[in-house]
Amino acid sequence: MTTIQSILEKSGYVITDGAMGTVLFSSGLDQGDPPELWNVDYPDRVAAVHQAYYDAGAQVMLTNTFGGNRYRLMLHNAQDRVAEVNQAAAAILREVVSKNDNQAVVAGDIGPSGQVLTPYGELSFQEAKEGFAQQAEALISAGVDVIWIETMSDLEEVRAAVEGARQVSADIPVVTTMTFDTHGHTMMGVSPEQALETLTPLRPLALGGNCGNGPEEIIEVIQKMHAVDPDMTLVAKANAGIPELVKGRPVYRASPATMADYAVKSYQAGARIIGACCGSTPDHVKAISQALAAHTQR
Repeated sequence: MTTIQSILEKSGYVITDGAMGTVLFSSGLDQGDPPELWNVDYPDRVAAVHQAYYDAGAQVMLTNTFGGNRYRLMLHNAQDRVAEVNQAAAAILREVVSKNDNQAVVAGDIGPSGQVLTPYGELSFQEAKEGFAQQAEALISAGVDVIWIETMSDLEEVRAAVEGARQVSADIPVVTTMTFDTHGHTMMGVSPEQALETLTPLRPLALGGNCGNGPEEIIEVIQKMHAVDPDMTLVAKANAGIPELVKGRPVYRASPATMADYAVKSYQAGARIIGACCGSTPDHVKAISQALAAHTQR
């Protein structure tokens, strides 16, 4: 069985995939529509994206379920389809990985609830935990290898997601990443050092940063976390630059070469699980994979 640990032991680093939504937009997804429903409506198109990332060198791939919790789906009147869309997503990715001799890890992607937890908002910790547990149960029952919690800004929401997943399975490996896009902190004021120190007791398999304002921001996050705990397995998953609105759509300008350079710098800073986020494509991930292979073989 391929695991994140087995890949790390073999090569010393792991390549993740890149953006799902960015690629689905080029396949016909309309701006504002939920990508998660495509797991049911257009499974072949979702599978094609997974296959393209695998071919580009991705060793950990995330299910198309970033907004698959009840609160995000409620925005599209699909809150009763949590199990359906998450199980379908996991099945699509599992089939792709199986066709490729199981040489990649299937990660069940869990994004933020889309709401603000109390006392700043109206969503209670227990309600958040229940929502994440519901999503995690669907993903785990469909056979994901790891739960991947990403793009969080609130430490309590991360804890709710981790506890929700562990409520379903005490043994499921969990990876957590936060977004440090506000002057080196998350939107809720969390620093990289605080994130590492607070989340380490939750026993994540790895933690780090994703999304945000581009590669340089993530590199600094990794440097700060590595300085606090050099032994923690760190994740870097940067956007392909800062988006610019063009005809109402975000356009990301970072080239594959730019992302290749970011990957090497992230590795040098201490990251060992490296990939891309919004605005990225299989071309970006291929460049990351090739650059890390060249750098580590020197």
